[in-house]
Amino acid sequence: MTSTVSNTDSKTLSGQLRLKLLELYNMAHAGHIGCSLSCLDLMIATLILRKQPADTFLLSKGHAAAALYVSLNHLGEISDEQLQTFYKNGTTLPAHPAPNKHAGIPFATGSLGHGFPIAAGIAHANKLQGNQHAVYVLMSDGETNEGTTWEAAHYALQHGLDNLTVLIDKNGLQGFGPTADVFGDTADVAKWKAIGFDVFEADGHDVDALLATLDLTRLRANGKPNVIIAHTVKGKGVSYMENRLEWHYLPMTADLYDQARTDIHDRYFSS
Repeated sequence: MTSTVSNTDSKTLSGQLRLKLLELYNMAHAGHIGCSLSCLDLMIATLILRKQPADTFLLSKGHAAAALYVSLNHLGEISDEQLQTFYKNGTTLPAHPAPNKHAGIPFATGSLGHGFPIAAGIAHANKLQGNQHAVYVLMSDGETNEGTTWEAAHYALQHGLDNLTVLIDKNGLQGFGPTADVFGDTADVAKWKAIGFDVFEADGHDVDALLATLDLTRLRANGKPNVIIAHTVKGKGVSYMENRLEWHYLPMTADLYDQARTDIHDRYFSS
């Protein structure tokens, strides 16, 4: 059964998790903030509000680990005490997700291009076992440059993996520049349609619209894997981070952390 929330409730949850995410990054004085903020709403829709217990969710763009951690914390899979160990010595919550410690993190990710092939393998195994479990994998648009992306895509097509949904966080920026300028737009609707995927587009920050789109993809038994190209904003919610390449890497100063918190309160909690 699909979870549904009002616009106010989904907006409030998005704001709450953004504040928690910023707190983690401030505490660790670490980077990768912008790319975590760009995909957080995708996780809220897919992992928190849409996922069925037997479904699989993989974060392939592992550098957005903090977004995954605050989402699993919201679900009760990571405790508040564990969350406070983020980035510290001995943690189970390092800069990129590590496996075998939390149920919601079945594989190590972060070396880009690995999550999609793993997801395709899980989806194929589900098919062979005859179950009705869906598989979701969240990738960055820059990650679609990887050759393994296209190998996995053709594998999914060859085996009719209609239980697989690829979510692409299309914020238009990758590590060294705009995605369109690096390898060209490999998260393009026409390319994915041309090879045979069922392609959907969505506002990656409209949680209710994402839920509706996810409902269109779930287990339709038409023999075609799905891709949702989600249009997002790097650094979404923090004025000075939005669409700025440097926030792929930079940590926040104390003053910038205060400004980020103010921005989130103004955008997500004001009437």
